[in-house]
Amino acid sequence: MKVGTDGVLLGAWAAVRPQDRRMLDIGTGTGLIALMLAQRAPEAHVTGVDIDDVGQARENAAASPWSGRVAFAQCPVQEFETPEPFDLIVSNPPFFVDSLTCPDGGRTAARHAVHLPFGDLRDAVLRLLAPGGRFAVILPTAEAERFLAVCAGRLALVRRTDVRTTPRRPAKRALMEFVRADRPAAPPADCSAAAPEVSELVVGTGEHECYTPEYRALTRDFYLKF
Repeated sequence: MKVGTDGVLLGAWAAVRPQDRRMLDIGTGTGLIALMLAQRAPEAHVTGVDIDDVGQARENAAASPWSGRVAFAQCPVQEFETPEPFDLIVSNPPFFVDSLTCPDGGRTAARHAVHLPFGDLRDAVLRLLAPGGRFAVILPTAEAERFLAVCAGRLALVRRTDVRTTPRRPAKRALMEFVRADRPAAPPADCSAAAPEVSELVVGTGEHECYTPEYRALTRDFYLKF
């Protein structure tokens, strides 16, 4: 799967904190999100992992200004090992659960939760995420509710943005950010101690190829620099 709106949205939306030094992109594909994170966090080291071949991701990284801080591994995330946990984990995962699969095996692997069920993704995040780390994911709205149910009691939602393609259409995607539910209690000033922050983003105005100012502001740096 090549560059798409979902990946660009997640790479621009995921919160990058100054103290984040180690980042992981699960299901990295062509390395799009990993490169966006490296662009946004000049001192961070970013790792991308994918069950499929990561040769194109490595080529893209080598052609970028951030090649020294980005690495890729071809490995199921269920088997991925690391000496240190990650401060930020992101994923644009395969998401269709009950729908019919495509005859194209590569497309099926990219879009259907065959090799990475939601429970496996949750467990990988819990295993690889630092105690104070964050996990950001993008999913279709129906699958987002499934994932929330899978994460109940294990990962706590702290931020969510529902994405509409145009003002008149219902939300098609959910951007969600989680922390470990078992982490020590946060001080009252920490927004993650309160109810999740909820917002909405409309990508297009409804006119042909016309983006909203909010979407342009969110993705401006990526399109100008990459």
